[in-house]
Amino acid sequence: MDRQISTQKAAAKSAPEKVTNRDIFRAWIRFYFADEIPHSFDRYIAPALMWALMPILRKLYKDEGQLKAAYKRHLLFFNTQISWGGGVLTGIMASLEQTRAQETYENKELTITDDLIYNTKAGLMGALAGIGDSIDSGTVQYIFIAIALPWAQQGSAIGAIFPFIAFSVYQVLIGWYFARTGFKLGRKAATDIVGGSQMQGIIEGLSILGLFMMGILAANYVKVTSSLQWTLSGKKFELQEILNTVLPGLLPLVVVGGVYFYFVKRGLKVTSALIGLTVILGVLAAIGVL
Repeated sequence: MDRQISTQKAAAKSAPEKVTNRDIFRAWIRFYFADEIPHSFDRYIAPALMWALMPILRKLYKDEGQLKAAYKRHLLFFNTQISWGGGVLTGIMASLEQTRAQETYENKELTITDDLIYNTKAGLMGALAGIGDSIDSGTVQYIFIAIALPWAQQGSAIGAIFPFIAFSVYQVLIGWYFARTGFKLGRKAATDIVGGSQMQGIIEGLSILGLFMMGILAANYVKVTSSLQWTLSGKKFELQEILNTVLPGLLPLVVVGGVYFYFVKRGLKVTSALIGLTVILGVLAAIGVL
């Protein structure tokens, strides 16, 4: 009887513990602060993900050999965007490891193999990085900068600090959302998060908002005016006053639109566009049009 009780206690002691939302949040925060710190040529940011998952892996694997094997699984090459890629994959990896630990404890055939775990990371890290970089670095970051620019122009220190704080808070919150969702969905997260209609709606909404913000920036900070004047039947006319009456901001719109179509036709040749724009505007200013 005593031997049976001791055996049950030993089995209970070696059983994987339940992974909670608090564990997922802790793993995500650890990844957020460790990202890029242990960067190496052969592993890239894999040590950051492994360090983030360490508390969860210790809860799941009580056997020292199994724990070491789990650490090694997450030290293979890994690189992705911090919040969209890091958040989703932190949650998915925790979900897969929990399933594997339970199968190992119950002596079942492993469906969560080493290859499945790594192939999931390898298949998603590039796609998620592409989405995250275009949305976060290409849209959201500039929205916060656009909000803070008027404050900076007025000499307020908030204008310099706000974009960094707001962007950091945004990344923490959205990364936590993705980590929690990735953990709940597990292997289904690849299709439900990346290809789901809700996520596509979020991406499209942010893209539209980014276009609005870029338009606002162009209207407010691209200053092009005309000095052209003429007299007709004794009455003086100024081109800029006429434009302000008909369509304010027409000249900045023409300049921005011209640069955009140049990039579409010739590619993103920024230096050539700057030189050409400088020459064109200089000639127009010399002949009195601008």
